[in-house]
Amino acid sequence: MKAVVCRETVLTVGEVETPTPGKGQVLLEVTACGICGSDLHSRVHCDDMAELAAETGYTGFMRSDQDIVMGHEFCGSVLEYGPGTHKRWKLGAPVAALPIVRRGSEIHLTGLSALAPGGYAERVVVQEAMAMTVPNGLEPEKAALTEPMAVAWHAVRKGAVGKGQTAIVIGCGPIGLAVISMLKASGVRHVVASDFSPRRRQLAEQCGADLVVDPAEHSPWTSYPERNEIRKITGLLELGMDTMEKLRWAPKVPWWHVFRLADTVGATPEGPVIFECVGMPGVIDQIVATAPLLSRVVVVGVCMETDKFRPAMAINKEIELRFAFGYDPREFRDALYMLAEGKVDPTPLITGKVGLAGVATAFEALGKPEEHAKIIVDPSSAAVAP
Repeated sequence: MKAVVCRETVLTVGEVETPTPGKGQVLLEVTACGICGSDLHSRVHCDDMAELAAETGYTGFMRSDQDIVMGHEFCGSVLEYGPGTHKRWKLGAPVAALPIVRRGSEIHLTGLSALAPGGYAERVVVQEAMAMTVPNGLEPEKAALTEPMAVAWHAVRKGAVGKGQTAIVIGCGPIGLAVISMLKASGVRHVVASDFSPRRRQLAEQCGADLVVDPAEHSPWTSYPERNEIRKITGLLELGMDTMEKLRWAPKVPWWHVFRLADTVGATPEGPVIFECVGMPGVIDQIVATAPLLSRVVVVGVCMETDKFRPAMAINKEIELRFAFGYDPREFRDALYMLAEGKVDPTPLITGKVGLAGVATAFEALGKPEEHAKIIVDPSSAAVAP
């Protein structure tokens, strides 16, 4: 079969052996595959990423001296079943699948391991237990975005944003745009998006952001009305003092119960929920230093370099840091059905399409934020440029 092979950062189209579905596996004909930002990073920094993965217990991550078929955001139609399968779907049925497969006694990341070739190819193997029917006739190019939308949905759930809270998305690349889409789908009424790129700000508006700012001109922290927020430590101290003075005027009132009640009903001060979707050194420290007190920060952008921030600053402001990675099968299904039922429209993210021969060109194009957000690979297409 034809596939795009990455070796020593070079992407070439060639003939490779068609993968054979093993026990519990299904062979799919790839109908669409999205190019992910992590693929762009892996192409250049895979050896560093492999070392990091090994420290967390996974030793099968791709290396630069291996032949790798990347692509983990895909959907396809059922071609063949391996042994020990339930044959859940008719041949030709459209399915999407989580990009993990078994190889012997090990589990590997599809499209990010030499032992699990991915979706920049005519065929791909998936685990039957991790595959799901694409419902409601959802178009392949949209179904292929289930995976990045599931990443965003996991991050939004990790953020635990109340519908009346303000959510601020820093960085409006593909994952930031997906987070904006999922925030609005979950009912969050106040979503602020911040990006230096005019094109990405435009896409953020199309994805539903209520307020879009250029951080070169306006701070994302002061561009929206304060909603029970405190932006200086003196304000928090003053609030505590004022509250106690007022409560002590009523000596028979157990003031500590008032504090407990306020905490229970959510009447205590809180900051916005901030989604860091840039993944560059210094961004976390900048957010910690400038965000309102009591903010919750969900780090979604993947910074591949050593970074630093000032813990004392985060402590003084009681900034809460959470890190989001991946998703679980339920979140993957949630994202698939949100797409299929029209609760989330990924159309603004899709800015180009190519065939296998155009993948290398698409990688270069994705390095220019003013041009593209998400490029879809259609193995049956002859397009060589997005």
